[in-house]
Amino acid sequence: MQQRPLGAQISHMLKARDVDVIFGIPGVHNVEMYRGIEEAGLTHVLARHEQGAGFMADGYARATGRPGVCYVITGPGLCNAMTPLGQAYSDSLPVLALSSCLDETAMIRGQLHQMRDQRAAAGTVCEWSEEARAPEAAYGLIDRAFGEWQTGRRRPKHIQVPIQALGAMADPAPERRPAAPLPEVSDVDLRRVVDAVLAARKPLFIFGGGAVGGASAVPGLLEATGAAAFMTYAGRGVVPAGHEMSFGSFLARPDSAEVAREADLIVAFGTELSEVDLWRPELGHTCPMIRVDLDRQVLSGLRAGDTPVLGDAGGLIRAMVIAIAARVDDRPPLWDRDRIAATRARWRAEVQAERPGIVPVCDALREVLPDRAMFYSDMTSFAYAAKEVWDMDRPGHWHHPFGFGTLGYALPAAIGGAVARRGLPTVAIAGDYGFQYTVQELGTAVELGLSLPILLWDNAKLGEIEDAMVRSQIAPNAVVAQNPDFLALARAYGARAVEPGDLSALQDAVTEALSAPVPTVIRMTAALAST
Repeated sequence: MQQRPLGAQISHMLKARDVDVIFGIPGVHNVEMYRGIEEAGLTHVLARHEQGAGFMADGYARATGRPGVCYVITGPGLCNAMTPLGQAYSDSLPVLALSSCLDETAMIRGQLHQMRDQRAAAGTVCEWSEEARAPEAAYGLIDRAFGEWQTGRRRPKHIQVPIQALGAMADPAPERRPAAPLPEVSDVDLRRVVDAVLAARKPLFIFGGGAVGGASAVPGLLEATGAAAFMTYAGRGVVPAGHEMSFGSFLARPDSAEVAREADLIVAFGTELSEVDLWRPELGHTCPMIRVDLDRQVLSGLRAGDTPVLGDAGGLIRAMVIAIAARVDDRPPLWDRDRIAATRARWRAEVQAERPGIVPVCDALREVLPDRAMFYSDMTSFAYAAKEVWDMDRPGHWHHPFGFGTLGYALPAAIGGAVARRGLPTVAIAGDYGFQYTVQELGTAVELGLSLPILLWDNAKLGEIEDAMVRSQIAPNAVVAQNPDFLALARAYGARAVEPGDLSALQDAVTEALSAPVPTVIRMTAALAST
């Protein structure tokens, strides 16, 4: 029972819970958290801004499925991390922010980094935010966070520890608690879903990010049921690329509502069907819908006639294949395959018309990027088009700030993903404006020696906002900004930089970047598609 300062004991505890990387920035108020990092066997990645540290933890969590952890200081450090914590909440990610806090704030004013209520501030973007004033409380809250991530929807948590408590001697953390599995769909609900699907003449499945765990069984499920399928953006890759019964990730196309109206049963697996999935108030269906989700809150807001099913969507998909195979042989497709292919082709053409030049660039990149490549994209025109037209070969390999919609996400999140997947291809995709939110994290990527292609879509303005203003009959205003010389800026950080002149040169640049000893900024413009 070796006593150490509490900050050091927390690092040892995290290592015992399979954490291997901490993203953060040390400061005068959290130095005790850094005392035990190396002794515990943790790797620390020094971000250039706390927002970057939070996004790196996000990217790490998405790449591994394990918690991403960031260390930040009181006051501005935690505030800077609140944007990525809000993104992690929106996208259901296990991110743990550990911060210091002032020992006393009621009687003393004017302290360094003082806030009116730091814990409450973090609570606005985390599932919960708590203060641990004793070692036992710190250990208990950490285990509470890890336990909740094992058994339900994954949301970020914040734990703060007073400065004096972090430096005080403490006994080691207790042994790791046993982990409970995700809740399974009941046998009653399994039979109810299978009966409804087999009774349907034209079932339609919608696979969200919560269905990723059942992806290997999805082809068999489509064959066994004759159903057609959509994927949400977060569910891309759950249905194999090019599957004949897949309408793809085109749910945001307005006339996807017509497809929904043709169905006589819809089963939505692991998706909220939120605004950022549909970009319209309703899916458009008139038939019954079964909603499968881990989150009781999602299931509490269904419309009349919908059937809620509580449990892990991936587990239900796997169980359905077994249950249906025991009752019937595979059914023929119940939707017109040629019509599905034609509809997808039309939607792809619409994307090309709406955002000229992007689709050919996507096609060229997809030809040369390995199928195990993992993508982190920012809020940019290129990503908006790619999310619809770029068929993924596997699920959970394209990450985007879907709900919260933060700018500056791609680069630091890709750094977190690349740290988690050393030796595997990772790609960042950013727009010229959003890239500048976190461009300083290039220093971190260079420092780490990451072979990271950074695809920079440069249209020299806030193109999406300009288009929105025009559609609203507003004269475009404040949408053009003075950009730096991005290639010179990248080289100033020690990164490689290139601007390909045509699609073939772009392919060569990306291939080289995947094995380069430092990250490579690759500037792209709409002119690429015409050369």
